[in-house]
Amino acid sequence: MEVISQSLSKWFYLGAISVVIGAVLIFMARGQNKSKRMENGYFLLILGFVGVISEWTDFATVLFIFVIIASIVLVIDKLFLISTREAVTPKQHYVYYAREFFPVVLGVWVLRAFLFEAYQIPSSSMRPDLTVGDFILVNKFNYGIREPFTNKVLIKIDEVKRGDVIVFKDQQVKNRDLIKRVVGVGGDRIEYQNKRLTINGAELKYTPDGTYTYSENYPEVGNFTFYNEKFIEDLTGVKHPIITYDQVPSLNVENVINFPNKSNCIYVNDNGFSCTVPQGEYFMMGDNRDNSADSRYWGFVPNKDILGKAIYVIINLHDFKRIGIKI
Repeated sequence: MEVISQSLSKWFYLGAISVVIGAVLIFMARGQNKSKRMENGYFLLILGFVGVISEWTDFATVLFIFVIIASIVLVIDKLFLISTREAVTPKQHYVYYAREFFPVVLGVWVLRAFLFEAYQIPSSSMRPDLTVGDFILVNKFNYGIREPFTNKVLIKIDEVKRGDVIVFKDQQVKNRDLIKRVVGVGGDRIEYQNKRLTINGAELKYTPDGTYTYSENYPEVGNFTFYNEKFIEDLTGVKHPIITYDQVPSLNVENVINFPNKSNCIYVNDNGFSCTVPQGEYFMMGDNRDNSADSRYWGFVPNKDILGKAIYVIINLHDFKRIGIKI
């Protein structure tokens, strides 16, 4: 099983440095609430805390922590400080900035926790539909209104369906999110042999759609070009493109880890496998079938780890023609 490093990331140390510099600037600018030095100090302090706290939790929780801190400061000011402050005396700098930041942080937290969130595609696992550098918009309430910390569905809206492209919590790495396509829902029998899917005994239809070429840079070999075959896969009514690379097998069995309900799967050899998806869980695969670490290797995704449905490409700074593409 893959061993996950427990060492602190560079963002933690950069955040800690930012906190120290911000605190020094705030101390130097005390009594000058609206000065650039004070503003920069609070900016660095908040940015640093985000870097430090994000080491152990997600960004939405970090925002919520700031909402709570700002709320406490404003309540203390209302109950205790405002009565002792003279009319001509400016607010304490921490009160001033808590009041300035509170509505903004609260609004961003509500938006990210319940409505929409933007993500950037970091890898090629969802080519050809999603490419490296795509900023995508994810609908977080498509499947239901969820409690922001446990991710439990409070108000159910829609079901996760085969063919949906969704963002979910990584099943191996804490505080990391992944994006894949749903190919199996609870109760489905998934078979993958010789790079072809069969769902509940029915083999999917594949229509040849030319070729798809892209390059990636690897530290070991430098720039490497993949020459892929492209197909239109009919995923029980949802037609979408996939690509396969004929130089590699359907999967690499030695990379399959131990995962919950692995007994539901049978891995014969590198040509394929079969799995029965547990109720309330999903089987995910990347559209770039031979360059995707997905449910073939680390197992099923429970409903509690679903974060939302990808709906649009917002922008790609390397290819502006991708703006507004529907996913």
